[in-house]
Amino acid sequence: MKTIRKIIEINEDKCDGCGNCVVSCAEGAIQIINGKAKVIKDMFCDGLGACMGSCPQDALKIIEREADPFDEEAVHKHLEDMKKKSEHPKHTGCGCPSSSIMTLKPMAKPEAASNHGTAIAESQLANWPLKIRLVPPNAPYLKNAELLILADCSAAAYANLHRDFIKDKIVLMGCPKFDDSKMHVEKLAQIFAGNGIKSITIARMEVPCCAGMVVLVSEAQKMAKTSIPVSEEIITRNGDRAKAETMQKIMSHGCGCSG
Repeated sequence: MKTIRKIIEINEDKCDGCGNCVVSCAEGAIQIINGKAKVIKDMFCDGLGACMGSCPQDALKIIEREADPFDEEAVHKHLEDMKKKSEHPKHTGCGCPSSSIMTLKPMAKPEAASNHGTAIAESQLANWPLKIRLVPPNAPYLKNAELLILADCSAAAYANLHRDFIKDKIVLMGCPKFDDSKMHVEKLAQIFAGNGIKSITIARMEVPCCAGMVVLVSEAQKMAKTSIPVSEEIITRNGDRAKAETMQKIMSHGCGCSG
């Protein structure tokens, strides 16, 4: 029997489908469907608003309306069902395909070759999604992981990215110049704090604005109160790994952006 009570309302015009509220909702009441956050069943939402503070677009608010009563027993069953899905070896998650969690297992294919007899480079990617904003801090593949935090442009600039950087790493990808820096710091801090991360490799471009990725990781470590070992790889615009003397020149150029 429906009753008037407090419940979350999501403004779909503001929602950009980042998925932060999905992670923050302990009852599993919210999912990303067709690129937008939605309350899947009123009975799963307790109306307390724990998800609100995680929304960078301010798309969530508490309202009072007629709704099914909050059902704690139904929530427990729902969470158990979600847990079973998360243990699937190939695909977990639901809603928008871009934010569905996948653990990938690259397999060697020694017989693979192009029509010209040249060996085909094999993908070393072990996780999906890649974008920092879409990766849930509790994604199974993050546990005890070695992270590669990759600035977007590096993927296009460096030809041997999979062989030299991605192999045996979990990839988190973003742009330190155009993405929401505050959101990235908070998300990375959650990832660092809760997963026993073993190491962090930052791969970024030589342009000064891209050095912001190092700052984001440093701030996230402070917020998470962690001291995970960090190494940095700088990629030049012609696709090389920067040498020590090149790195010194880059660092001496100051804050101007030549991106």
